[in-house]
Amino acid sequence: MNKFEKRKLLQEYQVKQMEEFEENLPMEKKLFYELFDYLNDKSETVECNHDFSLTNEFLKDKNADIEKVIEFLRENGAGCDCEVIFNVEEKFEE
Repeated sequence: MNKFEKRKLLQEYQVKQMEEFEENLPMEKKLFYELFDYLNDKSETVECNHDFSLTNEFLKDKNADIEKVIEFLRENGAGCDCEVIFNVEEKFEE
């Protein structure tokens, strides 16, 4: 297998991984981007309480399934609001 073929296989694998990631999202991808923006905006004026209070506030306002979304966030490296920004947001950029 040459370099081109390896690169193509890697790209196909990455696309498949992202598709699987997106299929398993507990709410619309668009709402995740809104959540990230919301938390980024709030982080300028409010310190993290090392819980999901701001995330809960956002999810409640959007009528999202809070338990499922928080579980998803925890599974993807977040233990609080600031970790949603630092650990989960980057997974949406890959």
